[in-house]
Amino acid sequence: MMELKMYIDGKWCNSVSEEKREVKNPANGERLAIVAEGSTEDAKCAISVARRTFNSGIWSQLPFKTRAKYLHKIADLLEEEADDLAMLETLNNGKMLLAAKTDVQNAIECFRYYASLITQPEGELYNVGDSVQTIVTREPIGVCSLIVPWNFPLLMASWQIAPALAAGNTFILKPSEVTPITAVKLFEIIEKAGVPAGVANLVMGAGNSVGSEMVESKLVDKVAFIGGTKTGQNIMRVAAEQTKKITLELGGKSPNIVFADNDIEIAVDNALFNLFFNSGQVCTAASRLLIEESIHDQFVERLIERARKIVVGQGNNPKSEMGPLVSEEHMQKVLNYIEIGKKEGATLACGGNRIVGNGYEDGFFVEPTIFTNTRPDMRIVQEEIFGPVLVIQKFKDEEEAINLANDTVFGLAGSVFCQDMEKAMRVVRQIQAGITWVNCYHVATIQAPWGGYKQSGVGRGLGMFGLDEFSEKKQINISYKAKPVGWFSN
Repeated sequence: MMELKMYIDGKWCNSVSEEKREVKNPANGERLAIVAEGSTEDAKCAISVARRTFNSGIWSQLPFKTRAKYLHKIADLLEEEADDLAMLETLNNGKMLLAAKTDVQNAIECFRYYASLITQPEGELYNVGDSVQTIVTREPIGVCSLIVPWNFPLLMASWQIAPALAAGNTFILKPSEVTPITAVKLFEIIEKAGVPAGVANLVMGAGNSVGSEMVESKLVDKVAFIGGTKTGQNIMRVAAEQTKKITLELGGKSPNIVFADNDIEIAVDNALFNLFFNSGQVCTAASRLLIEESIHDQFVERLIERARKIVVGQGNNPKSEMGPLVSEEHMQKVLNYIEIGKKEGATLACGGNRIVGNGYEDGFFVEPTIFTNTRPDMRIVQEEIFGPVLVIQKFKDEEEAINLANDTVFGLAGSVFCQDMEKAMRVVRQIQAGITWVNCYHVATIQAPWGGYKQSGVGRGLGMFGLDEFSEKKQINISYKAKPVGWFSN
């Protein structure tokens, strides 16, 4: 069993309190690791180190090309350990091994992308007057607190770390308490790549201690958070008091609109993937399926038939198609929402139970679950469940589909399945969401912005947009010849 420590100022260390936390495999309850459990004092120490290191200029003042070499080295080392990292992600998170392998490859791509991006020509030049020019340059923000979730532990950490490093910042990372293993392995790689001590710091621990200090500290210049909307709102309140920069990717209740002109088999296959991939533990999961009335009954019948055949099991079993939920606590939350749906009067058409017996009893498995006959005011329709629970809504026409799609406080993602491309584009442009798809789902490119409308977040990650979120733009005005202004009389 692994014993994992925090990484502060280039040193591996236990917490000040010497407290530990057990990390378990959600598929069978087996202990995977004993992890140092950080406290507020540990967070303060890491923040102080990051502040001192940033002010020293050892990283922030490096040439872009030099920083890029470090990022490429991190990517190289990730590639060398890709198989081991993927297996650790599966064991710690419960996801399918194929999905974990894809996450690792996307993390590698992320570091390579930002390494290449910062070596491209950059800056703006304006002629603003006779012998006067304005130059706009990019500078690092400073000390960044990065708080990432448990559903894509390595990938979400990479999405934040790569642009933060590329821009010249120092940072503190807090992974989720339940999935810290690949974060620790990533920091082993960062150390091996030779990143100077104090630039990258890792503190494990609870949100109400470590996380709170990382948000509230006046030594922190920027907070990047991926997680629940309520926590994001609290971060906004604290940040507002200090006018602190933030990037938030928050909750979602994303619609998947299916029009009647689709091939039903293709649309059903996509609807299953759009929600049940990663057991529904995806911020952009299409947890609301909107079906045109004329094909509703036929579509639902085939959807339920297919959903009942989904093979649920351990992520490292090649026969499995859907894994466990990440923890017992989260499983109980999902099961509670299923009970809420039944009490609200929705029809439980498929699943709805914890899977036990035959090797499942020690894992956190929930059946693929489908609700029909739902109303827009139901909690299961409005609130993010973050599990394998799909709610179905029926619509008569294009206008109703758009109204239903936008009838939540969220606006992270959405999709349209329609063979009439003029209609599809007309509808997708009216979906109030930051990430949208037509006739596909979960397709993403690192060059494009990632983030949401409404209560789904603030700011954008990935691409040049992500680098901008970790940078300050400075205006420098230069007169090549000083001369009197003549504003005041002699």
